Amino acid sequence: MNYQTGFLKVNIKQFFDPANVLLQDAVTGAVPKEQGTLVLKEFMTQSAVTKLAKYEEMTKPEKEFTYLASGPGAYWVGEGERIQTSKATWLKAKMISKKLGVIIPVSKEFLRYSVSEFFTQMRPSIAEAFAVKFDQAALFGTNSPFGTGVSVWEKINASGNTVALNSIGNLYDELNSIMALIEDADKDADGFTTTRRFRQKLRGAKDSNGLPIFNDATSGSTQQALGLPIGYVDSKSWDYTKALLMAADWDMTRYGIPQGMEYKVSEDATLTTIVGADGEEINLFERDMVALRVTQQVGFMTLSEDAFAALTPEIVTP
Repeated sequence: MNYQTGFLKVNIKQFFDPANVLLQDAVTGAVPKEQGTLVLKEFMTQSAVTKLAKYEEMTKPEKEFTYLASGPGAYWVGEGERIQTSKATWLKAKMISKKLGVIIPVSKEFLRYSVSEFFTQMRPSIAEAFAVKFDQAALFGTNSPFGTGVSVWEKINASGNTVALNSIGNLYDELNSIMALIEDADKDADGFTTTRRFRQKLRGAKDSNGLPIFNDATSGSTQQALGLPIGYVDSKSWDYTKALLMAADWDMTRYGIPQGMEYKVSEDATLTTIVGADGEEINLFERDMVALRVTQQVGFMTLSEDAFAALTPEIVTP
């Protein structure tokens, strides 16, 4: 906007500064970049899948990429003979991102925070909610938008790559066996995922020489079992009726995050998926509360049928 004041021309521009604008004056929009980046970093730290799977950069909701399904072969060659040629097998895959959303009810006083301050306060809650929901879908297919048969457990179930707890005699041999199931398909297990609830069994397990198979984290290193890193999942993301621990060639799982987060604040919605202390649905207007809805696009896919295996619950015989 230009104003002519004598010989002086004054240019006035208005900028949205999330550090100065109150949330009540900006109830919808994009999560500020700095806070959004921190939320995503925390989400990727809390999610076991993002720690183990391979990241695919996404700039759009869909991405096509190629991956190496099998490498070229080598041949013995006699003196003067022509060397045979072989061809690596490259396959195409398409990953489609889906919208992941979280709704967090908070007291109305939060409207008097600046946008930046508000998302700084809400960052842990948003990251935890995203991590739990994403791991549920990626590991077990729970409420998954990615389609049937895509999750790690569905691949394990289809391939039959399972070993039951106490079916062999000790945990060392059982973990070795589920790694062998992956190696039978000419792939290498490069990580375990489980919950902290199972850590005590890993900590107490020993190999045939009586040596522990579990190495605790020291100096910031990752906890390991049989030399493989362990990604811990929030217990709310895990289905104990299906698996106690999973192993995988995690290069055969991919995820991507194509765009920034968006948010909206509501003061009059009724939240039907949670209830208050009285067991009733939460009506924000009646309780003088507000709710924050944050959405983020996330993609996930698995690339192989036989790159995954699981330690399943103990079989109890009558």
